[in-house]
Amino acid sequence: MARKFKDNFTDNSFIIVEEDSTPKKQKIISIHGYDSDNESDFWICLNESTAIKFAKTIRTEINKIKNSDFETKSNLF
Repeated sequence: MARKFKDNFTDNSFIIVEEDSTPKKQKIISIHGYDSDNESDFWICLNESTAIKFAKTIRTEINKIKNSDFETKSNLF
């Protein structure tokens, strides 16, 4: 099942993440980026282990943002 996410680059850009397969029948995760004209701007295909590493990296970066926001707010008081 494909999932669509808003991309903050432009007002109408978005990404779609879905399970796909290669011509050799290997399961992959594909990420398609679309610009405001709904034309595919980029396409990334990840195998399972790379997709897991990518997800962990994204989670780490989100935690850094959360911690940074917390530290900034703490310094206000």
